[in-house]
Amino acid sequence: MATDHQRIVVLAADLSDHSEKAFNWYVHNFHKPENKVVIVHTPEYSIGQSDMSPSKIEESIQEANAKTEMIKSKFVEKMSELGMNGEFVALDDKDPGHGICKFAERVNATFIVTGTRGLGKFRRTMLGSVSDYILHHSHVPVLICRLKYLEDKY
Repeated sequence: MATDHQRIVVLAADLSDHSEKAFNWYVHNFHKPENKVVIVHTPEYSIGQSDMSPSKIEESIQEANAKTEMIKSKFVEKMSELGMNGEFVALDDKDPGHGICKFAERVNATFIVTGTRGLGKFRRTMLGSVSDYILHHSHVPVLICRLKYLEDKY
């Protein structure tokens, strides 16, 4: 929970350039030394078929865990280099948007920062979008960093 002067910033991350550029934009434009930054990631386990063998399921879990560790290392190192107060949390939720919103509410976050791939209206409607979900379901303010804007700057 945040103290009177500390703000908790939840930053959604994955291995994409979008989340790295959103992190960089946040650091250059919003970050204050008293902020606590919590990098959150929801591992995606591609276990869909009921007839998958136990070895395929184990392989899928290992791949997701390896990606999570890569994300953790990348962002923890960035925060350390910048002297930021922060941590990394892997969320246990099948729906990343839902997990991020619930986590932000639970820790009394001040706001959420997320990147976006800039999906068109059709693709966003058909495929869904984590940033779109967060925007419409979060109980705290949301800062969405559009990649199109960030491409030239960060």
